Amino acid sequence: MQGMGFIAGLLLLYMSEEDAFWLIVALLKGAVHAPMEGLYQAGLPLVQQYLFQFEKLVQEHMPKLGQHFIEEMINPSMYASQWFITVFSYSFPFPMTLRVWDVFLYEGIKVVFQVGLGLLRFCHDDLVKLPFEELLHSLRYFPDEATDPDTLFPLAFSFKGEQ
Repeated sequence: MQGMGFIAGLLLLYMSEEDAFWLIVALLKGAVHAPMEGLYQAGLPLVQQYLFQFEKLVQEHMPKLGQHFIEEMINPSMYASQWFITVFSYSFPFPMTLRVWDVFLYEGIKVVFQVGLGLLRFCHDDLVKLPFEELLHSLRYFPDEATDPDTLFPLAFSFKGEQ
């Protein structure tokens, strides 16, 4: 159940413990959007599926970066697992996290794909030049301007309905 603590913590900032509990249950069981429980089951089957899809989307939308990832042996499990498991509530600035969650609660998991692609697109020109270790570091610690919701979200939403 790694990652759920970050989600619970975020929800507890805005609602009672009981409401947070029932919202997590609803999210896990798919009361509104696709069920999230596969993100937390043994073997993380839904995370594996989403990472596979994300890798294909990177290759489709940013072929130069996708090729660079292949050459440097970088795969999405090395940087994007937490994006899906915590819906960006793990290590991103609070204003960005809140905006992601606003959209996530309304539209579902596709926002994680869109924001992930937006982050990569924003940093694309720098990322394609970096060797393995610097690349991995940059994929974990994005510059402040990349995580500014007013900059990131228009870029993220240029990827229509990705998933």
